[in-house]
Amino acid sequence: MGIQVHAQIIKHGLLNDVYVQNSLVRMYATFGDMKAARNIFRIMHRSNVVSWTSMIAGYSKCGDVKSARKLFDKMPEKNLVTWSIMISGYAKNSRFDKAVELFQVLQSEGVRANETVMVSVISSCAHLGALELGEKAHEYVERNNLDVNLILGTALVDIYARCGCIEKAIRVFEGLPERDTLSWTVLIAGLALHGYAEIALKYFEEMVNTGRAGKLAEAEKFVLNMPIEPNAPIWGTLLGACRIHKNAEIAERAGKVLIQLLPEHSGYYVLLSNIYARTTKWESAENMRNMMKLKGVKKPPGYSLIVMEGKVHRFTMGDKLHPEIEKIERMWEEILRKIRLAGYSGNTADALFDIDEEEKEDALYRHSEKLAIAFGIMKTKAGTPIRIVKNLRVCEDCHTATKFISKVFQQELIVRDRNRFHHFKEGGCSCMDYW
Repeated sequence: MGIQVHAQIIKHGLLNDVYVQNSLVRMYATFGDMKAARNIFRIMHRSNVVSWTSMIAGYSKCGDVKSARKLFDKMPEKNLVTWSIMISGYAKNSRFDKAVELFQVLQSEGVRANETVMVSVISSCAHLGALELGEKAHEYVERNNLDVNLILGTALVDIYARCGCIEKAIRVFEGLPERDTLSWTVLIAGLALHGYAEIALKYFEEMVNTGRAGKLAEAEKFVLNMPIEPNAPIWGTLLGACRIHKNAEIAERAGKVLIQLLPEHSGYYVLLSNIYARTTKWESAENMRNMMKLKGVKKPPGYSLIVMEGKVHRFTMGDKLHPEIEKIERMWEEILRKIRLAGYSGNTADALFDIDEEEKEDALYRHSEKLAIAFGIMKTKAGTPIRIVKNLRVCEDCHTATKFISKVFQQELIVRDRNRFHHFKEGGCSCMDYW
């Protein structure tokens, strides 16, 4: 219909009208047809902030944040909506570091952010595990008297829960003017991640008292009877609950749907395989692993993030790209020497099985979180907590090594992996070696 209207615009000679052109750019950008939007944009003689912003929004929606940023930087005039769309575009496309960087540029140019911008910024800080940056963003909200509405408040609860400050998360949650399912879930999940089971149950009971329930059979029935087609996140939530409650029957049904919806998503194969293993269905677990191999599905490469002096540092296994990698490796060798004296020995059980023991140990000692920890100790004053974010589950050897490090170096380390938080202190971990 939009294309037909476009044809009528040309037929009646209205294409040179700036308002019509803006509407056409916005329409095509909204539909994701950036080629058509770009063609209209190029013929505009008086392009204004509306047309520029529509183009940036369109590129961001399509995931092309590089093109969006090029236009953003070329804009002769920007308004708050433009800043918001560009920052939000980075956040929605998982370029969280860029979202935070652009917010810092916004401040330097004297632009006052609104609640929408701050939701994107704070959510990005949460994904990065950047507590210091998140706290500064919270201070910005308070300093500028921004309205901590439900969405912004939930984002604040999320960052404090993700970054190891659960007391602050509770304080923000208690101050929310209203609460919805997401805000409750964020707090309860945060409490669970930190091992505060009793408090999590208390809040869950409080939520249940408003008409909530959480039984797997009822949850599955609810999903199947939804008026809209349930998507992958909904089925994934059910599958995750099955793991906790060791319900292989419902897990199998949910897992099969997920594999059909997202056949290349490794996490669901691994999760279903682990559920089979937990319920001693070894043959089913092995079949699931074989299915991954047959379809060529691979787990994503692991990486670890650490924020130092306002900058995000990313490490991968065997990283050689960091500008201080030689110093970092020397620091790790020193760490390794000291924790070995304290009784640590590398656990190669989870390492690759097609290489010899010496190579396995070498691979283990270059896991991304070990490099991040070495960098953190190298750059951090004694007694200052080191916070690290890892995209995958912490392996057993890294978990053991980090416990030794916390004891030998008298250093508190807070590691957030894919599943939960690990608070390492004085040779122990908050997860009690169960994660």
